[in-house]
Amino acid sequence: MSALTIRGLRVSVEGVEILRGVDLELHSGEVHALMGPNGSGKSTLSHALMGRGGYVVTGGSVTLDGEELLGQPTWERAAAGLFLTHQYPVEVPGVRLLDLLDAAAGVDEVALRAEAQRLRVADDFLGRGVNVEFSGGEQKRAETLQLALLRPKFAILDEIDSGLDVDALRDVSRRIEVMSTEDGLGVLAITHYSRLLTELRPDRVHVFMDGRVVTSGGPELADELERSGYEGLAEGLGVESLRVTVPEESDPFADPGF
Repeated sequence: MSALTIRGLRVSVEGVEILRGVDLELHSGEVHALMGPNGSGKSTLSHALMGRGGYVVTGGSVTLDGEELLGQPTWERAAAGLFLTHQYPVEVPGVRLLDLLDAAAGVDEVALRAEAQRLRVADDFLGRGVNVEFSGGEQKRAETLQLALLRPKFAILDEIDSGLDVDALRDVSRRIEVMSTEDGLGVLAITHYSRLLTELRPDRVHVFMDGRVVTSGGPELADELERSGYEGLAEGLGVESLRVTVPEESDPFADPGF
């Protein structure tokens, strides 16, 4: 069994501390949901875990099966078994999705097309540039296709439900659930809304506010959020701030990539 362990993680962007001591632990086959309001630092966590430039780690550790990931380049973290789906996937003109998947996963075309069919990714999309003129749902299906073929140990899903209609959400969630139950994939699903959790049923739910995890629980915690909202939950927990306070002249949330 594999373990992804985050201890006391502190991260700054442009001199502003965004993550303020994050503690999380995820094991093979587990699905954890990370919920929180805009500006609380959820996407910063995902980018910091994958080693995106501009995110300065000032404390803590991130280990995968006991191996420290902090300080490693992104490709080494991916090779160790970490995978990130992006909230806003990047377009790569001139590189066909088919060629990217073949180079990355090394699977034969028959297996690739079978997996694509499973996720309802049309053949013509395989021959187009990566994410070029893809709808939001098509982008997320394509990223889930990459996830299924690469077979990492852990997947961080940064708002994978964004832009998905009901059918696409169901297809993507069911495929991820199968990877979790049958292949032992560990999942950290970052989301604002509980609708994802009706399809991708989590073992644990964590609530993120002001750059840290403020409470954790079972799936019933998402139901409590539906009733009380983030402000109501924060008041009950005695949490004073929901979001990271950022000086006007230095706003790390201005770029959608954050």
